[in-house]
Amino acid sequence: MKPQAQPRPACVHAFQQMVKGYYTRHGRNLPWRETSDPYRILISEIMLQQTQVARVIDKYGMFIKAFPDVESLAQAPLREILSAWQGLGYNRRAFSLKKLAKEIVVQFSATIPSSPKLLMRLPGIGSATAHAVCVFAFNQPVVFIETNIRAVFIYHFFENKHAVRDGDILPLVAQTLDRDDPRTWYWALMDYGVMLKRNHANPNRGSAHYRKQAPFAGSNRQIRGMILKTLVTQPRVPEKLLLEELQFPIDAVKNNLERLEKEGLIVRKGNFVSVA
Repeated sequence: MKPQAQPRPACVHAFQQMVKGYYTRHGRNLPWRETSDPYRILISEIMLQQTQVARVIDKYGMFIKAFPDVESLAQAPLREILSAWQGLGYNRRAFSLKKLAKEIVVQFSATIPSSPKLLMRLPGIGSATAHAVCVFAFNQPVVFIETNIRAVFIYHFFENKHAVRDGDILPLVAQTLDRDDPRTWYWALMDYGVMLKRNHANPNRGSAHYRKQAPFAGSNRQIRGMILKTLVTQPRVPEKLLLEELQFPIDAVKNNLERLEKEGLIVRKGNFVSVA
């Protein structure tokens, strides 16, 4: 689409004041906003990938208590990590977390990198997560976009536009960024975006990247989740028992067992299945 004209400085200032004003009145108190510990920020950002804030709040404190630093996470058995992760979904993230922790210990002497490029080399960390960690842990004025930020800019700068690409939005994110206090500015943008999506038709429907999530019931996500939920409560489970007790088509369970094994989350030995 045609690039959006840059807003005038006065419009940028008015936009910033509006977003900051909303945050002053209605900003959320979230546990990961009470720390600048890079490890805790990293855990929260990975938990928040594709998972609602309310569910993350319930799990974040317990997870940090179980694995208070990157060394303890790196040394923990995968079964314990998956057990603490239950309820957050997308269990592959928990598997990536263990691999990520090991790499941070070995490559960076247990210090979380403060560079987006270095963070993106770690398992399970994409551009948005890497840049968010740099903002919230190190207060760096880097430019990034996630779902709530995207909603704010589409709503205010791309009204009645369709197929808006992130590449169209990022220059505006850069232009309006509060470089003196990027951490608070991004918190404000996110909370304002949550309000917009709650009170208006989701602005992100105008995004070229918008995808409506497929139903969870009966999906491979649900089957994978049920398999791992069973395996974290029992060290070894007969595969036949899994096929019989999970209320899903047998072929679907078998296919997901094969995928989980290929991904390294489970091990199948003889007639038994266990967490890797």
